[in-house]
Amino acid sequence: MRVDVRERLRVVAGAIVGLLLTALFTEWVARHTPHAPGLPWLVAPLGASAVLVFGVPASPLAQPWAVVMGNTASALVGIACLHLFGDVPELAAAIAVGTAIGLMFLLRCLHPPGGAAALLMVLAGVKDWHFALDPVLLNSLAMVAAGMVYNSVTGRRYPHPQIAAPAAPPPAGAPAFSGADLETVLAHYNQVVDLPEDDLRAIIDEAGLLAARRRLNTLRCADVMSREPRVVEWGTPLQEAWSLLREHHIKALPVVDRARRVIGIVTLADFLRGAVLDDHADWAARLRQLIRPTPSTHSDKPEVVGQIMSRQVRVASADRPLADLVPMFAATGHHHIPIVGDEARLVGILTQSDLVAALARVDGL
Repeated sequence: MRVDVRERLRVVAGAIVGLLLTALFTEWVARHTPHAPGLPWLVAPLGASAVLVFGVPASPLAQPWAVVMGNTASALVGIACLHLFGDVPELAAAIAVGTAIGLMFLLRCLHPPGGAAALLMVLAGVKDWHFALDPVLLNSLAMVAAGMVYNSVTGRRYPHPQIAAPAAPPPAGAPAFSGADLETVLAHYNQVVDLPEDDLRAIIDEAGLLAARRRLNTLRCADVMSREPRVVEWGTPLQEAWSLLREHHIKALPVVDRARRVIGIVTLADFLRGAVLDDHADWAARLRQLIRPTPSTHSDKPEVVGQIMSRQVRVASADRPLADLVPMFAATGHHHIPIVGDEARLVGILTQSDLVAALARVDGL
């Protein structure tokens, strides 16, 4: 089982403490109250109850109502079957266990040791109805009380709520399903699931998140980048670069040398800065003036891309994991990252749109 040594020791110690306290308490009650001679003060099914209460305190089968009512109602069923079918003990035993299970389903207190309690009544020949109260009910109450204290002290919720709380938005990368979806699947499964719905949902969410991260870590920039991007050179006229941006509906152009090595990047923001748009007055005219070529051989404004481009440009290699670039897009304001291959030559460009599309595929959207 996938639990560490510390948790195993916690469960073992809990069972010891719980049964010891239950035994001491019920023995003390037996000595100080009228008690039929020869009847035990501790019943065997409590050993199985201890496994559930301390070993799987979140289980629906281990909750206080299941422990107390499951054991007590099943003991009553066993006693009744002995009265009705005592002449045929084999039949009495079988009917007792089967009826106890059906009654526990009806009362929503399914508790496996309850079946043992019903069987014990038949095999031990217990016909005294009081036995279902003392020691069965008393044992169960003491066990539940010990479980509440011990599990709380050792960091485990007990009782554990069995009604799922309103679902919080799932973590990024986790499956986005609702509580109703989970209930539908469980109804289709049509079997008892020994796990609270909120814990089951949390496990599925975390598994989905880990799977998404694993898939994301397998992606490389080359898998999602836009290949053969539009590029310009240092001496490309501004009008030509602006036309490329407008015609292809893009926001940035890598600037490369003759060997296709990246020497900068020119964006819409660079054009706006080049037009000195400190205010919004007549901005369109200023932009047209910037990109219009000067007919003379001398100019007092930028004429080519190299004069307005951003020289400090972040690039990434084609085989770099895509996950490495997520923080860059999210926190540093990058919208376009040129991707380089062998000998630092440009092979593509990674945009925010490419990244979003990749994350959507990872999430299965």
